[in-house]
Amino acid sequence: MRMLHTMLRVGDLHRSIDFYTQVLGMKLLRQKDYPDGEFTLAFVGFGDERDHTVIELTYNWDTDSYDLGNGFGHLAIEVDDVYAATEEIRNRGGKIIRDAGPMNAGTTIIAFVEDPDGYQIELIGPR
Repeated sequence: MRMLHTMLRVGDLHRSIDFYTQVLGMKLLRQKDYPDGEFTLAFVGFGDERDHTVIELTYNWDTDSYDLGNGFGHLAIEVDDVYAATEEIRNRGGKIIRDAGPMNAGTTIIAFVEDPDGYQIELIGPR
């Protein structure tokens, strides 16, 4: 068994694809409209789905925002240098909600970014 993807519902598919590809540097792997269901699925990731876990962006044509609730925490991405990644994301227009630095009660360097729909993404340095 292996993890295939995490699904996030998004209010503006083009805005979300731009964020994940232009700000975080992922690739748009595939996208398909489902007219009968009135939704579109787009898959983004750092590598091919055969070898990497990816993110499924689900856009329901009649919904432009969602209540994130209090159960979901965040996605996590390992980066070589959290400080450099944070600055690059900031320069690309990304919203940093916690600057790079040691985690609370630990030494691992982390930062948090927020996507256009409010989902949090943790950047974690090598462990």
